[in-house]
Amino acid sequence: MTIVDNFSRESLAIEVGHGIIGERVVRVLDRVAAQRGYPRMIRVDNGPEFTSRVLDQWAYLNGVEMDFIRPGKPTDNAFIEAFNGRLRQECLNQHWFFSLEDAKEKIQRWRQEYNAVRPHSSLGNLAPLEFVQRSQLALVKEARS
Repeated sequence: MTIVDNFSRESLAIEVGHGIIGERVVRVLDRVAAQRGYPRMIRVDNGPEFTSRVLDQWAYLNGVEMDFIRPGKPTDNAFIEAFNGRLRQECLNQHWFFSLEDAKEKIQRWRQEYNAVRPHSSLGNLAPLEFVQRSQLALVKEARS
């Protein structure tokens, strides 16, 4: 499961496992929210992990709107589809994974590089973390003036 911030293109989480169920989605979202706050909206596909009652309840209790893409229309969620394609091409297809722990470690390393080093043309050729830092500085400067 991958979570990407559409504004900054930052990869907030990649959950690696044999199967992801609604309860696990909620744990990951709570972990991300503890660091970033709860989002106003989450765009998801119609997989069973996202249509579960536990996720629906989590969204309701935390004031998060669930925006489901149209069935069979992955282009409705183009940012995550593009991200997943890069993850597949640059990481998953490049490594052998000898265990679940090995996969978690290699994927986490790739995620950190993606966020901190890899420039994105849509962000003015900045890495997502640099873009976030500059955006925050701009907000502080704007608030002071």
